[in-house]
Amino acid sequence: MSHPPEAILFDLDDTICRYRRSAETVLECAFERVGVDPVFDPAAYPERYGDYLASSSSIGDLHRQCFGDLAVEAGVDREVGIAVAEAFNEERDQRAVDPLAGVPDVFDTLEASYRLGLITNGDPAMQAEKLAALGLTETFEPVVCAGYETAPKPDPEPFEVALEALDITPEKALYVGNSLTSDVAGAKAAGVPSVWVPVDGRGGETTRVSGPEPTFRVSSLAALESVPVLSM
Repeated sequence: MSHPPEAILFDLDDTICRYRRSAETVLECAFERVGVDPVFDPAAYPERYGDYLASSSSIGDLHRQCFGDLAVEAGVDREVGIAVAEAFNEERDQRAVDPLAGVPDVFDTLEASYRLGLITNGDPAMQAEKLAALGLTETFEPVVCAGYETAPKPDPEPFEVALEALDITPEKALYVGNSLTSDVAGAKAAGVPSVWVPVDGRGGETTRVSGPEPTFRVSSLAALESVPVLSM
């Protein structure tokens, strides 16, 4: 027996929006501001971001911890890494994000028929700024900031918290995200059907990579105007 979902939950970064400047570009600017040569590979930060979600109290604290460790691993004083982190925080404008294809039109369509929620790995204040810049502050309820309010994705906890807030069972929800290893894996761990939206450009997964199989896949959020039907 098939049925439509009662609620659709979304990832935020690289699913709904993307920074106008990549982390690598902002980090290069931070090195210049501090007046040091790149003391670690700019590509190393995105790869390590998730390692600090559970231990950091804010995005600024995450950068200080991460960049300090990367500096030490490169044989440089931790204080240099922390100075780069402070410059990075000043350079990064959380409102300088662009909506991806289908945003915000798809949400205007979906919210007429479905309850919409957000499960994102990120600092609550940081993610709130992005939503405000996109005009989506009132679109999602609940908003779960994993890594700060719960364990980070792919742990099932943020999904369980969202489902409890919605008072629905996993099979009645649908989770949409761009990462197989974080979004699809987390949804699968929580028993929630998933939609994978591979994205192009920096930081995105453009082809099938190693990871769990999503329940559905679409080319962009715009395709979600036709919501997949779930099977019991």
